[in-house]
Amino acid sequence: MLPQDPIMLMSYLNTKLRDNYSSLQAFADDNDLSSEELLAITKKLEAAGFTYNADRNQFI
Repeated sequence: MLPQDPIMLMSYLNTKLRDNYSSLQAFADDNDLSSEELLAITKKLEAAGFTYNADRNQFI
Protein backbone atom coordinates (compact mmCIF):
# COMPACT_ATOMS: atom_id res chain seq x y z
CA MET A 1 0.00 0.00 0.00
CA LEU A 2 1.39 3.37 -1.02
CA PRO A 3 1.14 6.40 1.29
CA GLN A 4 -1.79 8.67 0.47
CA ASP A 5 -0.19 11.92 1.63
CA PRO A 6 1.73 13.43 -1.32
CA ILE A 7 4.77 14.39 0.79
CA MET A 8 5.00 10.91 2.32
CA LEU A 9 4.43 9.35 -1.10
CA MET A 10 7.25 11.38 -2.63
CA SER A 11 9.60 10.45 0.20
CA TYR A 12 8.63 6.77 0.02
CA LEU A 13 9.10 6.60 -3.75
CA ASN A 14 12.42 8.45 -3.71
CA THR A 15 13.73 6.06 -1.06
CA LYS A 16 12.61 3.03 -3.06
CA LEU A 17 14.03 4.46 -6.29
CA ARG A 18 17.35 5.29 -4.64
CA ASP A 19 17.73 1.95 -2.86
CA ASN A 20 16.11 -0.60 -5.16
CA TYR A 21 15.14 0.58 -8.64
CA SER A 22 16.90 2.01 -11.68
CA SER A 23 13.73 3.76 -12.90
CA LEU A 24 10.15 4.62 -12.03
CA GLN A 25 9.00 2.05 -14.58
CA ALA A 26 11.10 -0.66 -12.86
CA PHE A 27 9.36 0.23 -9.58
CA ALA A 28 5.95 0.05 -11.26
CA ASP A 29 6.73 -3.28 -12.92
CA ASP A 30 8.01 -4.85 -9.71
CA ASN A 31 4.95 -3.67 -7.79
CA ASP A 32 2.45 -4.70 -10.49
CA LEU A 33 1.25 -1.14 -11.06
CA SER A 34 -0.68 -0.60 -14.27
CA SER A 35 0.13 2.35 -16.50
CA GLU A 36 -3.08 3.99 -15.27
CA GLU A 37 -2.04 3.57 -11.63
CA LEU A 38 1.43 4.94 -12.36
CA LEU A 39 -0.10 7.91 -14.16
CA ALA A 40 -2.39 8.59 -11.19
CA ILE A 41 0.60 8.55 -8.84
CA THR A 42 2.61 10.94 -10.98
CA LYS A 43 -0.40 13.25 -11.40
CA LYS A 44 -0.95 13.29 -7.63
CA LEU A 45 2.68 14.23 -7.08
CA GLU A 46 2.60 16.83 -9.85
CA ALA A 47 -0.42 18.44 -8.18
CA ALA A 48 1.72 18.73 -5.04
CA GLY A 49 4.55 20.33 -7.02
CA PHE A 50 6.81 17.33 -7.62
CA THR A 51 7.93 16.00 -10.99
CA TYR A 52 9.87 12.87 -11.84
CA ASN A 53 13.39 13.51 -13.11
CA ALA A 54 14.55 10.41 -15.01
CA ASP A 55 18.19 11.52 -15.07
CA ARG A 56 18.25 11.72 -11.28
CA ASN A 57 15.72 8.87 -10.86
CA GLN A 58 13.79 10.83 -8.26
CA PHE A 59 10.89 13.18 -7.75
CA ILE A 60 12.04 16.75 -7.26
